[in-house]
Amino acid sequence: MFADLDAVFLARIQFAFTVSFHFLFPAFTIGLASYLAVLNGLWLWTREHRYLELFRYWVKVFALAFAMGVVSGIVMSYQFGTNWSVFADRAGPVIGAPMAYEVLSAFFLEAGFLGIMLFGRERVGPALHMAACLAVAGGTVLSAFWILSVNSWMHTPAGYTIDEATGQFLPEDWWAIIFNPSFPYRLAHTVTAAYLTTAFIIGGVGAWHLLRARRRGESPSAATRTMFSMAMWMAVVVAPVQLLLGDLHGINTLHHQPAKVMAMEGHYESHPEGCAPLYLFGLPNDAEQRLDYAVGIPCLSNLILKHDFTSPLPGLDTIPDEDQPPVAVVFWSFRVMVGIGLLMIALGVWALWARWRKRLYDSPALHRAAVAMGPSGLVAVLAGWITTEVGRQPFTIHGLLRTAESASPLAAPAVAWSLIAFVVIYFAVFGAGTYYILRLLSRPPKPDEPRLKDVVEGPLRTAGITPAPLEAARQGRPQPTGG
Repeated sequence: MFADLDAVFLARIQFAFTVSFHFLFPAFTIGLASYLAVLNGLWLWTREHRYLELFRYWVKVFALAFAMGVVSGIVMSYQFGTNWSVFADRAGPVIGAPMAYEVLSAFFLEAGFLGIMLFGRERVGPALHMAACLAVAGGTVLSAFWILSVNSWMHTPAGYTIDEATGQFLPEDWWAIIFNPSFPYRLAHTVTAAYLTTAFIIGGVGAWHLLRARRRGESPSAATRTMFSMAMWMAVVVAPVQLLLGDLHGINTLHHQPAKVMAMEGHYESHPEGCAPLYLFGLPNDAEQRLDYAVGIPCLSNLILKHDFTSPLPGLDTIPDEDQPPVAVVFWSFRVMVGIGLLMIALGVWALWARWRKRLYDSPALHRAAVAMGPSGLVAVLAGWITTEVGRQPFTIHGLLRTAESASPLAAPAVAWSLIAFVVIYFAVFGAGTYYILRLLSRPPKPDEPRLKDVVEGPLRTAGITPAPLEAARQGRPQPTGG
């Protein structure tokens, strides 16, 4: 049935599908963990109940998203051995250690303190509970550190030698491997994107409840107003910073992976005299090596990439056809990412204007725009990932190991059936989890916001499972308080 399909292409589709699902959860939980730490700190500092209310509201969402992120990430690691065994064999001596460090340091830090963060407020005291919140937040960023170090090394390999007998990449300088040339830019850009993703989801939820309260003639709660206000502050401050980080990352990419930037810009032709145009739209035509129906702004690409108008900019006509990435995918995914980034800045400025006019909580048009932009961060990080990873093609390790040479010797039907299984299972399992998260977010935070312990114990009792504290009380043993 699938014998005529390309096994390598199917393996790429399978990995892209699973990593896309997985990437959405860390992009949300990295920012949400830090947001929860901030909320908990503000509660301890001010003792204003709205912060505790918001903490209890969002910590349930964090627990679900974190769990789904862990489960979806496990599947990806198995694919290195099943679909990409040649890559795993050749690159394993270099990438294996940082990936192990991610588990041993970052994941254990998150998982070790997660229970205290979720259930331990009244059991361990405020200081240790705050430390647990900071540990979980720090663990999410540390996890991103190690994963992005590995991924960046695949884009800008450094600190290695190649064994002539086996073709394996062997570590020579771990500092150069970890802090490879693109890593600092990618780390800053990705973590900032995660914070923006979380801010716009929180802002969208807050705006939704502001609109619903207005429609019902009710006064929105202090927690709802605080949620929306904090998200809009993040938008107005962090979105312009992300634009600057993206510019620095783009210049670094131009130096180390020029073909990727040429595809992003749609520059099939070189501009030896400078003044390269910034193409806003167009239809990439790889067969004819041109951008059809191009609409551009003269010289602006030169200004963005070279910060002048006269420096020469090479095009894809300097890259052999077999080394060029698929231009159409990279061209359009880049524009989706940048377009959303500009909309984020615009929404932040709009919110700042409404705040100055004292209309931040009384502007339905702004609130509708915030609701529409709620999932925009998730779309932007996916578009950015597609730009980065497809732009690296046809290599898994840039310039050194081709994707076609990295795959396991599998038949196309085997890969196709596993891909179908992943699609069905992922949409069923993670679809149900996402639906439940949306159900939680569909109601506003309340002054009597239930604790996570109470939310968990209810379904357990319904299923006939007695939680340990209740069982201990029945047997006459001391029962811990709080949770």
